[in-house]
Amino acid sequence: QLQLVESGGGLAQPGGSLRLSCAASGFTLDYAAVGWFRQAPGKEREGVVCISNGNPMSITTDSVEGRFTMSFDNAKNTVYLQMNSLKPEDTGVYYCAAERNPSPPICTIQPHYTYWGLGTQVTVSS
Repeated sequence: QLQLVESGGGLAQPGGSLRLSCAASGFTLDYAAVGWFRQAPGKEREGVVCISNGNPMSITTDSVEGRFTMSFDNAKNTVYLQMNSLKPEDTGVYYCAAERNPSPPICTIQPHYTYWGLGTQVTVSS
């Protein structure tokens, strides 16, 4: 069964940090493109960050530039989203999405991915 499972969400204070994990099973993230998306209550889902494994490129939306970074752990078949300097407007459900062997080997923060996780809640509040 091909699936992505997110974890690591929770409650954080403004200025704090969280690290989200996205573990893939049933397929390898080698040469995959992976994106993180979020959806706040009453708003549309938006792309936050993406990274293409095996290709030194990533895309970050302006609102999280300099605060959020992604990384791969190929041994664990997992991708991480490190979120620093969190703000209340970062609150939402965070989803990871993956595309195996995209051609060309680039990522996107548009929702054009085949595999999606069920999401993990992130709440930033004092």
